Amino acid sequence: MKDINMLLTSKHVLLSDGAWGTQLSQRGLQPGECPEQWNFDHRDDVNAVAASYVEAGSDIILSNTFGGNPIKLAKAGLEKKTREVNRLGASISKDAAGGRALVFASVGPTGEFMEPLGDVSDQQMIDCFAEQIRGLIEGGVDGIVIETFTDLGEAKAALRAARQCGKLPVVISMTFSRGPAGFATMMGVRPEHAARDLEAAGADLVGSNCGTGIADMIEVAALMRPATKLPLWIKPNAGLPELVNGKTVFRETPQEMAAQFPALVKAGATVVGGCCGTTPEHIRQLARQRQIME
Repeated sequence: MKDINMLLTSKHVLLSDGAWGTQLSQRGLQPGECPEQWNFDHRDDVNAVAASYVEAGSDIILSNTFGGNPIKLAKAGLEKKTREVNRLGASISKDAAGGRALVFASVGPTGEFMEPLGDVSDQQMIDCFAEQIRGLIEGGVDGIVIETFTDLGEAKAALRAARQCGKLPVVISMTFSRGPAGFATMMGVRPEHAARDLEAAGADLVGSNCGTGIADMIEVAALMRPATKLPLWIKPNAGLPELVNGKTVFRETPQEMAAQFPALVKAGATVVGGCCGTTPEHIRQLARQRQIME
């Protein structure tokens, strides 16, 4: 299997996967249940989600390890199994990929604030992510995706942990939303600021996921593109979430997302996938649109 640099050289744009939480929920994951526990109890379902994205045309798939840091796992009583949780999550995706796609491990935020806003020190945050990433590397991943972050300090702590553990390529993907002053993370970080700062910190790819649909992501990519020379990783939701009969739904269809794919690529996206609400069919339609463009 080629590495990501070879893939970036050989293809105009790469495809990542779509949502994991949405797919696991359809298979029975309950609200509040720890998704990473499924790596132990429902391995076949986790494998099936990963395989569905490979079949849909993803060049890169993720792992069921988004909340696999010890701080989050402690809420499910799994903190002492951090390495095992992540090693297993990585190996499931590697098995599903079967050499047809790269596996970039998902590393999400802890949900805690760093000093001085919170109680977690920079070194504690680095140590936390390092424990997770060691397990992911043991599971054989091809890269790390530090995703859905809003705080640059926490994102950079995760990056330092990844560098401490090995030499795998690292993506850092922030979550922005539109406000009165434009796009920014919950912590006030603007897309262009994030792109510059994360490139300087040593990320290999930068970008954005979650928070908004593809139309807004086109604008986010256009803001980030002039600020960095790095490849841009962009994974929009299937539109904005709506609450219908007590359930969160995303209404943007695969065809509607794929119709805006050329504009997202023109705005500077290098790796495109989907976040909340997206499905294997969304990725399949993006793959068809990419084939038309090529």
